[in-house]
Amino acid sequence: MKRLALLTAALALTGCTPAGRVPTPTLQTIRLPMGYLPSVQFAPLYVADARGYFADEGLQVQFDYAFETDGVKLVGAGELPFSLASGEQVLLARQQGLPIVYVYGWWQDYPVAVAAPASSGIVAPADLKGKTVGIPLLGGASYIGYVAMLSANHLPLDTGSLQVIGFTQAEALQAGQVDAAVVYVNNEPIALAHQGFPVHLLRVADYVTLASNGIITNEATVRSNPELIRRLLRAMARGLQDTLDDPAAAFEICKQYVDGLSGDAETVQRQVLDESLAFWRADHLGMSQPAAWENMQRVMLEAGLLTAPQNLTSAYTNEYVP
Repeated sequence: MKRLALLTAALALTGCTPAGRVPTPTLQTIRLPMGYLPSVQFAPLYVADARGYFADEGLQVQFDYAFETDGVKLVGAGELPFSLASGEQVLLARQQGLPIVYVYGWWQDYPVAVAAPASSGIVAPADLKGKTVGIPLLGGASYIGYVAMLSANHLPLDTGSLQVIGFTQAEALQAGQVDAAVVYVNNEPIALAHQGFPVHLLRVADYVTLASNGIITNEATVRSNPELIRRLLRAMARGLQDTLDDPAAAFEICKQYVDGLSGDAETVQRQVLDESLAFWRADHLGMSQPAAWENMQRVMLEAGLLTAPQNLTSAYTNEYVP
């Protein structure tokens, strides 16, 4: 009886875990809105997940392919702690009273550009005068980038004639429906070149620095759970560094999360990832540049997207960057 009592006590102390096994800690589930579709552009997150970097921080991240604006609203309402978002969405949200805070500058440069057929003669922003420029919509990163490029070159907003074409930039350019189109540098131009339709790019980042895509949280999480922010960003930083160090390995990991990365599509998508890397590199990964936020606010005020300046020191912080 005495031996039985001692055994019972020992099991109680170890949580009834068999000898030689360590209890598996319970992971905290984080739902992360990140974009409309799975993509190799999310490689750092996939690497962090596949290599257990989130788990090392006690987290299990569920990738939610929702629209960017939906993620911003959920974080602003305190229903989710994190989302991916671009700089202009942060300022728009704060103007609406949503307490969003940008905590990790993943994309160091703005990936928007104006693409025109290589034979068009459009090689500078001033060449857009009198041309038809296709754009997905009159808002979002594409519109901000276009306005910022014109502003940086002291050109009026009506330099080109904007035509809303949805997300059909490649098709519209090939069909000659527009003279130029606002695109993402790491997307449509690569697909067009692969189809034998080379384009010349006017890259927004060549003219002005803007706050681009990154990770946001809310003021409530900043106040009540700053360690949760640090844990997520530590894992993210490891995934990002691994991706930059070994893009080929990161691409193989992407195949676990993104369908269709084989055959002809693999060639294109590898180029998409390689082009994206240039926008992520930095001397200190994740750091926001004050000038990028000041430029973003100035452009949005000029375009009438902001009615009044926002408090930029509340809109973003580098405090939690690893």
